[in-house]
Amino acid sequence: MVTYQLSEEGLVVQVPTRETRRSLFILPESWRMFLLQGKHLTRLLLAALLLIAGACGGEAQDTTTQPEATAASTSPTTTVAATTTTAAPTTTAAPATTQASTTTTTEAPTTTVAPTTTTTAVPAFPVTVAGVVIPERPAAIVSLSPTATEMLFAVGAGDQVIAVDEFSNYPPEAPVTELSGFRPNLEAIAAYGPDLVVMSGNPEEIASGLEALGIPVLIHEAALSLEDAYRQMRQTGAATGHSGAAEELVASIQEEIAGLVDRYADPDLGLTYYHEISDTFFSATSSTFIGTVYSLFGLENIADAADPDGYGYPQLSAEYILEADPDIIFYGCAIWCGTTADSIAERPGWSELQAVGSGYLFEVDDDISSRWGPRLIEFVRLIGQTLQTLSEAG
Repeated sequence: MVTYQLSEEGLVVQVPTRETRRSLFILPESWRMFLLQGKHLTRLLLAALLLIAGACGGEAQDTTTQPEATAASTSPTTTVAATTTTAAPTTTAAPATTQASTTTTTEAPTTTVAPTTTTTAVPAFPVTVAGVVIPERPAAIVSLSPTATEMLFAVGAGDQVIAVDEFSNYPPEAPVTELSGFRPNLEAIAAYGPDLVVMSGNPEEIASGLEALGIPVLIHEAALSLEDAYRQMRQTGAATGHSGAAEELVASIQEEIAGLVDRYADPDLGLTYYHEISDTFFSATSSTFIGTVYSLFGLENIADAADPDGYGYPQLSAEYILEADPDIIFYGCAIWCGTTADSIAERPGWSELQAVGSGYLFEVDDDISSRWGPRLIEFVRLIGQTLQTLSEAG
């Protein structure tokens, strides 16, 4: 039996497979690597010894490089736990060039979202980002958020990432482990010897435990707007020594979005839409990150009226959707629910909907639409292409 649970980064689908849990927003080909074996206790003891030794030294001067985030954690101590990886921290190399994959449409040209190589000098550490003191340029980063993982690689910090959570399925080279972002385990995280942990939400006991070990923790709440997403990209760059690359990334996304909105947005049309997250009619309102992207183009969300409490992800009924009769249907869950345009049309009464009769049913990649990382530009392109299709059809 398939069940559903809403989380910080989307809807988790419980599916009856050999694995205990799979996310609706995860592609079937998940990459895996084995957890580091053994020596957990040795690493933790070494971390404690370093923490004690660090207490005898002087404090590094804080340098503020980014505005404080609204849900930032308190500043951790500046002593970092020992890193068990063999790679030594690099403080003089220029940021690496990383290119994120993009989706090419017939009208909107494919652009490179990832930043090009920049000559901007690597900023001096320590830095303070969103209230978190990062004493040195991280060389061993653990990401417990799929969105954070995509940001890290997009700003050029991929070589510094040593482990990511089980749902971080993009980019393909991300070092996926069995670490959980939903139920993080302090010992499992610390076993990797990270000098920076990036996570979503605010698991206070985990964050405080990592800080006690001298490991900085950068916490990113779920974005509610494009500005939230841009701020987190900049913070990711500042925290990892890639501020210049992060600025280029944000500027590139902003420029293309502005062009697409200018070309395709037409609020006067008054088009309505239904964004389907699952085949049980969970949807996303205009107050969510997904909804704000649609709003850029002047589209009206039928789910808004069904969410008077502002929850953001109401479960609609078939009757409600039929009565609202949206002009466009964007549907996800193609992988886990098997949703297709044909299966939607075969639902009782749905053949009478305007969107079904006109053929205006468009599949949305759940990963791309639910994550507020650099690939959000692909989601914007999809909406633009959809509006172009409607315009050409008259």
